[in-house]
Amino acid sequence: MQRIDKFLCDQNLGTRKQVKEFIKNGMVTINGETVLKPEQHVDETADEVSFGGRVLNYSEFCYYMLYKPQDVVSATTDGRSVTVVDLLKPENVKGLAPVGRLDKDTEGLLLMTNDGMLTHNLLSPRKHVDKDYEVHLAHEITDAELKKLENGVDIGDETRTLPAVIYRDEPDAEGRCVIHLVLHEGRFHQVKRMLEAVGNEVLFLKRISMGSLKLDETLEPGEYRPLTAQELEGLQNS
Repeated sequence: MQRIDKFLCDQNLGTRKQVKEFIKNGMVTINGETVLKPEQHVDETADEVSFGGRVLNYSEFCYYMLYKPQDVVSATTDGRSVTVVDLLKPENVKGLAPVGRLDKDTEGLLLMTNDGMLTHNLLSPRKHVDKDYEVHLAHEITDAELKKLENGVDIGDETRTLPAVIYRDEPDAEGRCVIHLVLHEGRFHQVKRMLEAVGNEVLFLKRISMGSLKLDETLEPGEYRPLTAQELEGLQNS
């Protein structure tokens, strides 16, 4: 049993605030009876829930796109800092965790889910899921240095980094050099260590995409939303 507003959020129909409005407007029924209170409980395995006349099928997994802000830790718990799970506490989803991690001072796209199989598939080294990072640099970068990064560089690990895709972007508001670095792996502080290997320094780092999933440009840092069915299907086919 669970609250009907939480059930609707789990169905990717909107935020808790939005689904409360749907309920208030009489758009939700349980076993044919209109629901008017968001705290009403539903047996997700036995009751028939309809939204706008469409029957909803229960799903045990939840998927959220989070715009991770800086100074937030990509972890489920931390004794000293705010975590990405803290940002999603209103959803109260059991087992919710980030897929991979972003450094504390890095912002951008982070997938949050309780689907362990999808998490495993996206993080598996065999999959080589692309991750696109927007990188603001302390110094201009030459074509020769970009070529080195594309071919793989020594960052102090046992093996060189895998070949990457790199393209230039327009300078930022401060006139600093901006590139996009598309990686097919995820090593510790990898982007920063790669740029250090060619004598540069990362001043700002933002993840734009992971596989087929792209950061929603309407989200502000700290905001999140459920994945659409199309976004989820794209990730599952990655």
